[in-house]
Amino acid sequence: MTPKQEEKIKLKIKKIKSALSADRKRGGGYYDDSRGLRYIPTGLYIKLNDYSGGIRYLNWFKKNFPDDMAYPEFLFEWTLTLFKTGRLKEAEKKAFEAFCQNPRIFAIFFDRQIISIDKWEGSNPETRAFADSKFNYSEKQIGLIDFSQWLDKIIATEKFILSSNKYFSNQRRLKTEKDTETRRYLIQLNNQLLNEF
Repeated sequence: MTPKQEEKIKLKIKKIKSALSADRKRGGGYYDDSRGLRYIPTGLYIKLNDYSGGIRYLNWFKKNFPDDMAYPEFLFEWTLTLFKTGRLKEAEKKAFEAFCQNPRIFAIFFDRQIISIDKWEGSNPETRAFADSKFNYSEKQIGLIDFSQWLDKIIATEKFILSSNKYFSNQRRLKTEKDTETRRYLIQLNNQLLNEF
């Protein structure tokens, strides 16, 4: 990457941060980021190989959007950033969250066959196809070999496999379950799996 390209990316990050700051002022101290600008900087920091900057941004994100479930692609970038800064336990947990949001991104990353998991209510194949087309990371990318080797080991662990199987089993049950108490219980089980991983 040329210095000019780096400068262009840094300027884009700065503009996004300014837009988010202005959004908060207009919202009386609350963010109304309906454009989803908050998800963009992490990928830009990765392009710059500025993982420390990415961590600072993600800390800000956690503080300002504590209940945001985020998109699978964003969670993947979060995982990568945590890994690159040596936060392996946190990275493992975030990888599990990303996988539970959309297991297809790992298949795309490793260029493996995509197995469709109809896991959530309202799951839409068109939405998944759009999300897949926007995911532009690969295990073969320069600078991601160490990450891909680590991730491949993590997703093959017994803990990861058992926990994800339980998660998707609960999601499939939620699709047909009508009883409110049972639904609440299944949601609680999945939240517990995500929190305790």
